[in-house]
Amino acid sequence: MAFQELLNQVGGLGRFQILQIAFALSLYGLISSHIIMENFTAAIPSHRCWVPILDNDTVSDNDSRILSQDDLLKISIPLDSNLRLDKCRRFAQPQWHLLHLNGTFSSVTEPNTEPCVDGWVYDRSNFLSTTVTEWNLVCESQILNSVTKFSFMIGLFIGGIICGHLPDRWLSESARWLIVTNKPEKGLKELKKVARINGMKDSGDTLTMEVVRTSMKKELEAAKTKHSPRELFHTPILRKRICLLSFMRHLFTLSIFGLAIHLQHLTANVILLQFLISAASILVSIVGHLVLNHMGRRITQLVIMPLRGIFILSAAFIPQEMQILRTVMATLAGAISPLCLSVGRLHTNELLPTTLRATGMGVIGMFGNTGLFLSPLFMMLAPYSAILPWIFYGGFSILTGFSVLFLPETKNKPLPDSIHDITNDWKESRQAKKEDPIIKVTMF
Repeated sequence: MAFQELLNQVGGLGRFQILQIAFALSLYGLISSHIIMENFTAAIPSHRCWVPILDNDTVSDNDSRILSQDDLLKISIPLDSNLRLDKCRRFAQPQWHLLHLNGTFSSVTEPNTEPCVDGWVYDRSNFLSTTVTEWNLVCESQILNSVTKFSFMIGLFIGGIICGHLPDRWLSESARWLIVTNKPEKGLKELKKVARINGMKDSGDTLTMEVVRTSMKKELEAAKTKHSPRELFHTPILRKRICLLSFMRHLFTLSIFGLAIHLQHLTANVILLQFLISAASILVSIVGHLVLNHMGRRITQLVIMPLRGIFILSAAFIPQEMQILRTVMATLAGAISPLCLSVGRLHTNELLPTTLRATGMGVIGMFGNTGLFLSPLFMMLAPYSAILPWIFYGGFSILTGFSVLFLPETKNKPLPDSIHDITNDWKESRQAKKEDPIIKVTMF
């Protein structure tokens, strides 16, 4: 805990840390807003086939002038299996005899229907224009909507690789990382900078290289050993953590972005749903982090990630007629997502040694972010079953939650500075497990 004492001396959580957090949040906000916009720029409004008797202003059919729009729809558009107007087919000729029938029936499979050869009519009450209405990405072309999202996510993935280092020009380097990587002079300079910004200049002036070397003697001794990124996989314990954390990040990225860019499939009013999610996520995050400090990292993830998956599955299986309940489930799933993401990243940070933390996070992020461009592809299964993509998105979240059982708890434990710290922690844990039965036996 030597570094923690140095950090307390320069102000602990002060103005410097708050400014760093605010700047990082602004960067995340820019990325998140572009992802959320997919629900609006690529929204799929209600639609039906264009038919001359309804949509051609120059039509001169005398019978059509005295009929209501509902009657014209009845004779022009067949019903689907849910007894709703079919979105992708129309009658080849007006079915006048349907006006004299009291009951309704589906005519999707009748030979007198045809595809929407003249285009579609879209409901523009919510969105005047989207990529779907602009390029008619519906019916047979519906799969191309997922392709456009796939292209967008590929751009995010590549951009993260190419430009991911740019924020480091403005974000201050970690003093702890500098010290344990045998750069104590630079670490001292950063600590003095933190003290000055936090209004603790006098305390910063008392910090000298001798103080740093005395306080972190053990860490500096360990820093003399050169560390290679290959050590992430050469050490069995660390290799297991990296592989498991990469697997978990991949699954959860698939789930969280699968939900984030497909909200319009869960509700008729995506604007209201997005507003509810944004408002609820603030409250959930505040309460969740209080619970996190009490329950620890493992139990918190074990509860909230499967719970999020259950909310997703519930929203998908609830009939569309129950829009209020469906919206509530979707809101809860979306609101708990940021909390799941932040807890997972916090746990990951605390499981990796400081000397290899940046490299480890990069490797985990690289494998995890492959879920970015894969997440839209699962929606290609929707034409076969509307619920099938959501089974994957919800199931991945549940599986991620249970995977945390294979990781150790890090609550109230010091951050590991080297691979040696992780190895010792594992040995002490194994030793404690061996000694517990002996203690229990001697008590009786």
